[in-house]
Amino acid sequence: MNYDVILPAAGSGKRMGAGKNKLFLELKGKPILIHTLEVFERDNWCRGIYLAVKDSERDFIQSLLVQYNITKVRAMPTGGDERQHSVQSCMKAIGSGEIVLVHDAARPFIVEPTIHELAEAAYEKGAAIVGVRAKDTMKRVEEGIIQETVDRSTLWMIQTPQAFRFELLQQAENHAERDNFLGTDESMLVEREGESVYMVESSYENVKITTKEDLVFGEAILNQRIGG
Repeated sequence: MNYDVILPAAGSGKRMGAGKNKLFLELKGKPILIHTLEVFERDNWCRGIYLAVKDSERDFIQSLLVQYNITKVRAMPTGGDERQHSVQSCMKAIGSGEIVLVHDAARPFIVEPTIHELAEAAYEKGAAIVGVRAKDTMKRVEEGIIQETVDRSTLWMIQTPQAFRFELLQQAENHAERDNFLGTDESMLVEREGESVYMVESSYENVKITTKEDLVFGEAILNQRIGG
């Protein structure tokens, strides 16, 4: 089975407070972006990688691709102000396909078996996303006051990749653009189409590097995986 993967990489990373794109920060001497790209570079199921980037960063990213021998990047369209717009730019660059994944470029710890399980689920059912079960007690709060304790057995923390049949995501993106609708993720757009989205269980290690504390956690994950 083959898939294409979209990586929105045009964010500002303000919560990191690094003064530059957080994807260029290093974990064990290698940029976060490269760690993520290498996962898909190694995967034989991955047909092509599409990066949504800032125009001002395109040349630097291209130099990283050459430096680290990343060969599967097929296009680097300009990213939009919102993730949804960046994904749509990449969808247009792909043109057509069978299965398309959307993955946070700042999640470098996704593993191939999970990717394959996800791609197969999307192929069979149309749409699937990865996540992990909520571990903590969950409460609904309004104006600082607890309203209820929510049954966590039905709650999942959503991650990426999210995978879809190409035509389904394309339709959902087009309808959202037509209706001026902005979703929080691609799954929300597909749910809006009345389609069922299936869950694939991932790992708590599949973290998104968002804060300085996440960098420490990321280093620990890499130390465990490769030693150091």
